[in-house]
Amino acid sequence: MQPTPFIHLTHVYKEYPQGKQWQTVLHDINLTIHANEFVAIVGASGNGKSTLLNLLSGIDTPSKGEVWVNNTALHAISNEALTRWRGANVGIVFQFFQLLPTLNLWQNIVLPMDFLNVLPKRQRRERAMHLLELVDLADAAQRLPSEVSGGQQQRAAIARALANDPALIVADEPTGNLDANTAEAVFQLFSHLQNQGKTLVMVTHNDSLATAAQRKITVSAGRIASDTQTQME
Repeated sequence: MQPTPFIHLTHVYKEYPQGKQWQTVLHDINLTIHANEFVAIVGASGNGKSTLLNLLSGIDTPSKGEVWVNNTALHAISNEALTRWRGANVGIVFQFFQLLPTLNLWQNIVLPMDFLNVLPKRQRRERAMHLLELVDLADAAQRLPSEVSGGQQQRAAIARALANDPALIVADEPTGNLDANTAEAVFQLFSHLQNQGKTLVMVTHNDSLATAAQRKITVSAGRIASDTQTQME
């Protein structure tokens, strides 16, 4: 008996207004991802990869169709409920880090915990420091983002994504601004997170990293062109 899908998209379309007309960015997407999978989404720019990622992470909602993630119907809840759901269930890693420049690294990591207001304040700082240790940045906790390298900023951004212990981690070109060695280190951190039970979905232009993921989905012209299992070492 197949397990219940962690992510399930059914006949999903996404349209945006363009002048007096509508542009369809995603066409009839049907996709299932199970818990603890590591999935890479690839394809040329402008084909809908990031839009797909935004839908399954609750950043955006579909024009038509259903998006279910961890038994929640994202297509059917209010924007306010969606925001709180996303804060509790999804960790998001961006290409350009998006750390607040006036806060040091541990303060950036505490922010998502402050938003949900679940842990006592003392425990928030303790968890932030634990996460910085996980990404080998404990010694840089008091530094501003501008005082550390791009690779360190991306690792801090991954720690921030883990702040509320989300089941789902999504990453949009997380290695796009990193050199090859640092990109490989970030990818190894993602693999570690999968081993810890997280579900990961990553948009990338780096084909070698995509092939090293557990599964590779190619998006072309707003449709899923291929969906293949890859070999994990």
